[in-house]
Amino acid sequence: MPKVEHQDATVFSDDELRMLDAHWRAANYLAAGQIYLMSNPLLTEPLRPEHIKPRLLGHWGTSPGLNLVYTHLNRVIKARGLDALCVWGPGHGGPSILANSWLEGSYSETYPDVSRDGEGMARLFRQFSFPGGVPSHVAPETPGSIHEGGELGYSLAHAYGAALDNPNLLVACVIGDGAAETGPLAAAWHSNKFLDPTHDGAVLPILHLNGYKIANPTVLSRIPEAELDELLRGYGHEPVHVTGDDPVKVHRAMAAAMDDALVRIAVMQQTAREDGVTERVHWPMIVLRTPKGWTGPAEVDGVPVEGTWRAHQVPLAGVRENPEHLRQLETWLRSYKPQELFAADGRPVADVLACIPEGAKRLGATPHANGGLLVRDLPLAPLDEFAVPVDKPGMTLHEPTRVLGDLLARLMKDTGGRRDFRLVGPDETASNRLEAVFDVSGKAWQAEHLPVDEHLEHHGRVMEILSEHTCQGWLEGYLLTGRHGLFSCYEAFVHIVDSMVNQHIKWLRTSRELAWRAPIASLNYLLTSHVWRQDHNGFSHQDPGFIDHVLNKSPEVVRVYLPPDANTLLSVADHALRSRDYVNVIVAGKQPSFDWLSMDQARAHCARGAGIWEWAGTENGGEPDVVLACAGDVPTLEILAASDLLRRHLPDLAVRVVNVVDLARLLPREEHPHGMGDFEYDGLFTAAKPVIFAYHGYPWLIHRLAYRRTGHHNLHVRGYKESGTTTTPFDMVVRNDMDRYRLVMDVIDRVPGLGVRAADVRQRMADARTRHHAWIREHGTDLPEVADWTWNA
Repeated sequence: MPKVEHQDATVFSDDELRMLDAHWRAANYLAAGQIYLMSNPLLTEPLRPEHIKPRLLGHWGTSPGLNLVYTHLNRVIKARGLDALCVWGPGHGGPSILANSWLEGSYSETYPDVSRDGEGMARLFRQFSFPGGVPSHVAPETPGSIHEGGELGYSLAHAYGAALDNPNLLVACVIGDGAAETGPLAAAWHSNKFLDPTHDGAVLPILHLNGYKIANPTVLSRIPEAELDELLRGYGHEPVHVTGDDPVKVHRAMAAAMDDALVRIAVMQQTAREDGVTERVHWPMIVLRTPKGWTGPAEVDGVPVEGTWRAHQVPLAGVRENPEHLRQLETWLRSYKPQELFAADGRPVADVLACIPEGAKRLGATPHANGGLLVRDLPLAPLDEFAVPVDKPGMTLHEPTRVLGDLLARLMKDTGGRRDFRLVGPDETASNRLEAVFDVSGKAWQAEHLPVDEHLEHHGRVMEILSEHTCQGWLEGYLLTGRHGLFSCYEAFVHIVDSMVNQHIKWLRTSRELAWRAPIASLNYLLTSHVWRQDHNGFSHQDPGFIDHVLNKSPEVVRVYLPPDANTLLSVADHALRSRDYVNVIVAGKQPSFDWLSMDQARAHCARGAGIWEWAGTENGGEPDVVLACAGDVPTLEILAASDLLRRHLPDLAVRVVNVVDLARLLPREEHPHGMGDFEYDGLFTAAKPVIFAYHGYPWLIHRLAYRRTGHHNLHVRGYKESGTTTTPFDMVVRNDMDRYRLVMDVIDRVPGLGVRAADVRQRMADARTRHHAWIREHGTDLPEVADWTWNA
């Protein structure tokens, strides 16, 4: 590949430089104005205390660097006719992105009341970090954004997710040097080993080293440049450096670096697409070193500010009360020469607008940052093609996720031409029984291939990396730019992305309130290798708490499904893959489990979300003496086994069996869109009869969901209570008191009058638990009566 010398790639005229600098100065002025000014936006009169906001909020330190990147991206987009998106990792630099989208006009098109004139500028300033206004971070409200940068570390993974299957898109990603210290960012550098130059777009990382975090220097800014280059080259990048504090020199160097990087990218893509070269490429990146708080106050109250950690947020505090600070602020703002940048009516002058692209090429107007405008419905095949036959409940067994794998394989095949569906996971696709997808698409892989490897492909659409953070970031970026996907993960380790899903849920909730943000495909989790079937790996792999975490979040966004068998898993997955603007959590086993419902029954049951399984109970149309409820595949097995025991030992007892697929159905209708009204809930669970509920996760969640219900005092929940180890499958439920024998004992203890009449039955159940303990220690397997049990009532 020919080497392009960036020093010779760009020749600037003085006019071009002047216009770029005018745009940059205008953006700096607008960024600073948003932090400080409540009125007098054009400084048509001397600054007075009443012009200043009473609460000064925002982050100035990163803003000049972000403005520089935005300005120079505008230049190359316009000059080269690029489709581009930028992920702004230092998301707390919100004033910069707001300033630039206002300058390019996309902000006023999105929010017409914030017009591109003096009146609109006043509103832009006043609304920033102000009650009833907009957040200080880059947020869903910001045109052109797909990344909330308030929590650091996810920008690069988001950028790569946006580039996947977007062959004509350039995704720039500004990485703050604070964010570069995080674990998720460190792992995301490896994403370039998965980027296919044939079918994917390009990612241009821009590492912005301004030297400081809130109060400390940053690691990458304080190591020698040679060591930094070794690190970045080790990650697979070729760094191009832009360093300085002289605007003229930095503009020239930044333009040259941009041109250099884009020439390299074009050559790499052409080599792959036209010549069929499959050797892994080393993508360019830019290392930008400029002072923190560049062009702001150099010194305040006798201490240095520009180029130090003191510039991180608000460099001049107490401006209303301190006349010297007020004078210094006015000097700072006037240093940008706003009278040269804005006409008398506040409109940007021609020089400021000269570098801005047109229409959808503008960073604030690209449809790739509003993925719902691009998303298409998935071509999902009819479920009957994948359904398992169920003539009688509980007589056959299938691995539910393996059945789902056939559906996903078809989906991979049917999206092969359009390339808008991906399966991601941390090294677990085959382990989670989804390997049927490998018949259609291999695993994306650009690094070395060895003869022993299986299913590695340069053009694959299955993504595996042993970093849950990176998987999550890829998928979020993919969804936010208009595509579909599924994240398959071991249940215990999905907690690694707890914080990331928080941010995505917040993004979706806010986006739902913005009419201009079109709905995107849902973020779908398949959690398998779950708590009750991690008996071989033991305690470290046993944690069902992700459900609790998600159900604490915005109810209009989150959904949790616990399908009890293969056909219900198909139905739930079909629903989730068709949905928009949700986070869907599906928990399903991968081990052989009983088939309870036919496909038609599964569809009806999943549509209800919770329902009575008449065939499993003994109430015969009358009022039950007890309700046996369950949510989850193993709890369902134990409840049905308990019902079978009750049928044999207490045939006169009227038992109702209720299965819950959609956990939010237990909430009141006022608290969740899927919740039940009180009359419906009482009709299902009764208002006065004991309810013995076997639940997949931590039992107190069920109590929290149902605490307002009339019959809550009759609700007795069994679930996981942190008793785990390497043991037999049935011993896991025994250890946590969710086994069939304990459930029968619970019925006897809680149905009035049954304790005396059924004392002998209770004793037999207790004896069975004792036999179990002795048996597994001698034989290492479960009791034959458990291992060989089938439903034959």
